[in-house]
Amino acid sequence: MRLIKKVFSQIKEDIQTIYEKDPAAENILEVLFCYPGLHALIMHRIAHKLNYWKIPLIPRAISNISRFFTGIEIHPQARIGRRFFIDHGMGVVIGATTIIGDDVLLYQGVTLGGTGNEHGKRHPTLGSNIVVGAGAKVLGNIEIGNNSRIGAGSVVIDDVPENSTVIGVPGRVVKQKLMIQGQLMHNRIPDPVTCQLNRLKYEMADVKEKIEEMRKGGN
Repeated sequence: MRLIKKVFSQIKEDIQTIYEKDPAAENILEVLFCYPGLHALIMHRIAHKLNYWKIPLIPRAISNISRFFTGIEIHPQARIGRRFFIDHGMGVVIGATTIIGDDVLLYQGVTLGGTGNEHGKRHPTLGSNIVVGAGAKVLGNIEIGNNSRIGAGSVVIDDVPENSTVIGVPGRVVKQKLMIQGQLMHNRIPDPVTCQLNRLKYEMADVKEKIEEMRKGGN
């Protein structure tokens, strides 16, 4: 009875999370029947618990069924915190040794994967209050600090400190908080490559100016 009460409490919290993070959510029936991220999360929690009880085969079978119906693959061993939300969700893959904190938001096409066939901890650890943009790949046994944001299409293979924004391939940390009410502003993330090229352009202009001054002085 206590376990059932806990399960329904989690589902209620997950539904509330969808209302808070997705402005398109209009009513409870729509959320219950039309959000594959919610379906995948509920099935994962069942599979995770069965895996914790050392029940063979069934957890992986539930994971495969979930992938078939939702397009989201979550390994039963993955540890996921509270108020987790997968928006849209198609193509999301979460590896076996992944650890996800509270208040994490993933968009479609995200991979939390490994980089080889090594044993032990081989998938990323995400802190709390993290947003991972569409198509981003977070690979290997790395840590993503709390309150960080990973831009769409980024490939992250190194640790990310807290309160950071990461973009690019490979992912580069941008020391700016481009947030409005907790949401990552994808269209306002600066490009570090462009910033560096602009810096080089100004330095070259300064060097040319000094060379010209030296040339005139020599004459």
